Amino acid sequence: MNKPESNWIIDLPKNRLIAEFSVWSADLTRLAEDLARIDSFVDVLHVDVADGHFAPAMLFFPDLVACVRKISSRPIHVHLMVADSIILPQIEQFADAGSDLMSIHVENEAVADEALDLLARRGVAAGMVLRVETPVERIARFASRLSFVTLLGTAIGVKGQSLNEQAGVRLQQAQQIIADCGATHRIVLAADGGIREHTVPLLRQSGAETVVLGSLAFNAPSLEERMAWLRAL
Repeated sequence: MNKPESNWIIDLPKNRLIAEFSVWSADLTRLAEDLARIDSFVDVLHVDVADGHFAPAMLFFPDLVACVRKISSRPIHVHLMVADSIILPQIEQFADAGSDLMSIHVENEAVADEALDLLARRGVAAGMVLRVETPVERIARFASRLSFVTLLGTAIGVKGQSLNEQAGVRLQQAQQIIADCGATHRIVLAADGGIREHTVPLLRQSGAETVVLGSLAFNAPSLEERMAWLRAL
């Protein structure tokens, strides 16, 4: 099984945007080829998982992650958009498949402590995601236990929406919570949703260390030029 080094989060770039590529935007009919095409630019692979209840989409499954793990040594970040009742078995299944980081939602608060305990036992880094309508301060109770904090900038599980006008302010609020939480390890602040050429500079200026790249990267006329631009922000 291909795996990144155990200290991969510490080693993520600090002097440029971390390149987190969403597998949802890859050509799924030629997934291995598409992942090979982007590999030299990728810092983290992002895999969305949705149960059709917590989020309207139906996305991806442990076997897909296991296949990605076989062909890529890049860190795999699984974003769980699922109901409380299946969080724990989903964590087990995606850990078995080779995930390096798993983010649950702060809206899964009823089972969040148990889920974070399970991630720690499985040796998987923990993250949390906030829906666009969820007050940012709800992350404060969990922040010191996390390695990633991701703020959605659009409604959950739907492609092609415009960035919420409060996205920048919310990132700044999250950045302050991370700074105040007392953690002695690195916590990466991420933005997901509404990632467009005109929104990435705002998100970066507001504190985002990574943005989840979909069509902005996969459909770029020149991936080399697009990534050079992103890395210069």
